[in-house]
Amino acid sequence: MKIACIQMDIVFGEPETNFAHVEERMREAAANGADVIVLPEMWNTGYALTQLEELADRDGKAESFLAAFAKEHGVHIVGGSVSSKKNHGFTNTMYVVNSSGETIAEYDKAHLFGLMDEHIHLESGESANLFELNGIPAGGVICYDLRFPEWLRRHALEGAKVLFVPAEWPAPRIDHWRILLQARAIENQCFIVAVNRVGSDPANEFGGHSMVIAPWGDVRMELGTEEEIGYADITLDEVDEVRGRIPVFDDRREWIYSSILKK
Repeated sequence: MKIACIQMDIVFGEPETNFAHVEERMREAAANGADVIVLPEMWNTGYALTQLEELADRDGKAESFLAAFAKEHGVHIVGGSVSSKKNHGFTNTMYVVNSSGETIAEYDKAHLFGLMDEHIHLESGESANLFELNGIPAGGVICYDLRFPEWLRRHALEGAKVLFVPAEWPAPRIDHWRILLQARAIENQCFIVAVNRVGSDPANEFGGHSMVIAPWGDVRMELGTEEEIGYADITLDEVDEVRGRIPVFDDRREWIYSSILKK
């Protein structure tokens, strides 16, 4: 499976500009033979959270856009996330569409990041995000979710062999991003595909360093701090091989964790 990670800048509060830019970069990725295209977090509006009433996605526009592109080009798309207007408020939502243009997953970010005021303007999700791409079990989380190992472990326990992590991770904490991604790959013995944005908005500078990490923790692809598309080929046999070498999942003692997890 050839994965394309679209590391891009996002224009603050300008959805039409961002839609056009995403389409341009996806066309480039598809032309280069990508099987799966992965986008960053909140690519439609950036963190223009005080303007969501005006700018947030409505009537499934982003979902339809991704589905039409996927069907036309025969690619799967892990659609990063978009700010979306739903009946109960605004959400930070990931759409995953397959190469037939069918939406196979929709996920609202579970952990909202207070330092960027998400908890003020957005509603959190409560459901896991599991899906299959060409028969490969996968899962997806969004940015701050990465700091909650039990959340990613749940996806791995339910079968995910690839975990996708779109983000708008700030540059001052990019070392945390890199270390946490490798830790999640190693502890869950799975591939991690992480796509961060670059550029800045009125309050933040973002750090890039989109990465693909193998189940043994080795970095298969890492970008820098500029706009770029990174490509990586992954083979799912590696997941089974690593899980066989150190059988972490077989050796879990779940009954001794329950009291800790309740605290």
